[in-house]
Amino acid sequence: MKLIEASVRRGGITVKGHANYAVSGSDIVCAGVTALALTLIKSIKDLTEDKIEYEISPGRVDIKYGNLSEKSKTLVDSFFIGIYMIADEFPEYVRIM
Repeated sequence: MKLIEASVRRGGITVKGHANYAVSGSDIVCAGVTALALTLIKSIKDLTEDKIEYEISPGRVDIKYGNLSEKSKTLVDSFFIGIYMIADEFPEYVRIM
């Protein structure tokens, strides 16, 4: 896939694909999206009492959750602010579903 797709659904977020903006290891688009997703996971785990499940594999991050606290909802909103900023800057490489 030559595009990163981020989708939110009831109870979770999925980010999948590769931007192919640059060669692996130099792809700032992939690095930015990955940093946002991993920061979201770590922030919910470390800063809230909420329980989440997640799977990370090359080109894919799946995050599953139940009822989120207001703090976690704010963290998810922050994730989407960041990913929308990347999608606005690189629309041919990132799509929000």
